[in-house]
Amino acid sequence: MNVILMGPPGAGKGTQGALLAERRAMTRIVTGDLLREAVQRGTPLGQKARAYMDAGELVPDSLMLELLREVLTAPQDEGRPADFLFDGFPRTLPQAQALDALFREMGLTLDAVIVVDVPDDLLIRRLSGRRTCASCGAVHNVYFQPPRVPGHCDSCGGPLVERPDDAAPTVRRRLEVYRRDTEPLIQYYQRSGTPVRHLRGDRDVDQVYHAITRALEPWST
Repeated sequence: MNVILMGPPGAGKGTQGALLAERRAMTRIVTGDLLREAVQRGTPLGQKARAYMDAGELVPDSLMLELLREVLTAPQDEGRPADFLFDGFPRTLPQAQALDALFREMGLTLDAVIVVDVPDDLLIRRLSGRRTCASCGAVHNVYFQPPRVPGHCDSCGGPLVERPDDAAPTVRRRLEVYRRDTEPLIQYYQRSGTPVRHLRGDRDVDQVYHAITRALEPWST
């Protein structure tokens, strides 16, 4: 079973992707993690990626696809699960088309696309309300998980700070980019005949998880 998990920033894709990987024994593919791992291991592709990253440039799609190829072709005796979950990739139409071509080349099938939908006003509160502890990294939310002492971490008492990408204007910009570049992929996959399932993400984490697992039942073994 090969699945793409889609949704705007703040929809909870990372949380749900981690749960699916753990509970359903799926190989979760997060491109940022792939890049960091390849760079840390010093692989040939990792060295190429590091050159772009050190120069402050985006890693080109062609290199990302080669990293994906490595994961998809890794022998199963290395312990990876056979089912793949693409978490946050593809983000653009060219990436989706390139991934389709890679799947055809490898004889793989994309079984489903799961879209986690959340209203924009809730997304903005989820992201712009986040405060991160400068000491231990714990995350609070001033709207949903306010600290007991304003401005201080519940875990260690350290100062809570707002990351630049969590500022409200930046969050709105990130949502605009998602609507412009990523949301059109929903129609792309629908036109291709790939099953697309929309789920409400404005619910408890476990409720969303169980909704996803129910949506995947036709392809579960």
